[in-house]
Amino acid sequence: MTTYEPDTDDSETDAVFAALAHASRRRMLDILRDRPGLSVGDLASRFDTSRITVMNHLAVLTAAGLVISEKDGRSRRLYLNAAPIHAIHKRWIDSYAATWAEQTLTLKSLAEAAHARRKDPKNDV
Repeated sequence: MTTYEPDTDDSETDAVFAALAHASRRRMLDILRDRPGLSVGDLASRFDTSRITVMNHLAVLTAAGLVISEKDGRSRRLYLNAAPIHAIHKRWIDSYAATWAEQTLTLKSLAEAAHARRKDPKNDV
């Protein structure tokens, strides 16, 4: 079983969870996942809020490392950076999955051994 050993403080993880806590920011990430390179204006046009509100949400997402922006002339292109989410997945889900995979292999071995004992003619005595 893999155990978690922190190599840094959890402030980066806290920032990711805080950013993901708002439905509009999660929707922004979904849009950027499906439309990488979308301009800020195009993203803002998909929301019924002011451009300033969208910019504030983008600032939170950028600070958490979830959005990367690239200057393109007079506009900015936005991209989802899934690496922080992947790090969270790796921290909890991968180790959880490894534990259950090990348990499944143990159960499989026990079931196969029980089946082999039932088929062994020496056990019919």
